[in-house]
Amino acid sequence: MNVALVAAGLALLVLGSRWLVNGAVAFAQAFGVSELVIGLTIVAAGTSLPEVATSILAAIRGERDIAVGNVVGSNIFNVLAVLGLSGLVAPAGLPVSGALAAFDIPVMIAVAVACLPIFASGAKIARWEGAPFLFYYVTYTAYLVLAAQQPDALPVFSAVMLAFVLPLTGLTLAVVGWRVWRRPAA
Repeated sequence: MNVALVAAGLALLVLGSRWLVNGAVAFAQAFGVSELVIGLTIVAAGTSLPEVATSILAAIRGERDIAVGNVVGSNIFNVLAVLGLSGLVAPAGLPVSGALAAFDIPVMIAVAVACLPIFASGAKIARWEGAPFLFYYVTYTAYLVLAAQQPDALPVFSAVMLAFVLPLTGLTLAVVGWRVWRRPAA
């Protein structure tokens, strides 16, 4: 019975995520949004919803190692295995757009580096440490949408990000780093 429930759940999960992604892509294309923006926002969010649900349930049930392992493992698998296999089977390789190389990949690397002190801050990600990352995702998505729909608004958005978000990020990382440094050695 459990195997049948797992199989049915997996089938419904695949079906639901396919509906979500296909509907969102059709909706975004109707508004003239580029494939890169669709992939970086709608498809990424749609394919990650099962992981989000799993991590939230694991955190609620007190199985925090599963929540963190699910997120970290999924990211490692997506970057290395999925991208690697896609590159192997693509006839001419996977082209990387200039916009992706100039902005999105450096943002991904910066976020990964910003996670390091938080992961070292006592083997626990506090709510105040998680909130900036959720805010960063929202602002990153807003940037992508603005770049695709209203490029004239980008200078103002970028100025706000430089004046507000970067100092806030620096302050957050400094506080976390200070807490890690101040903590007595185990």
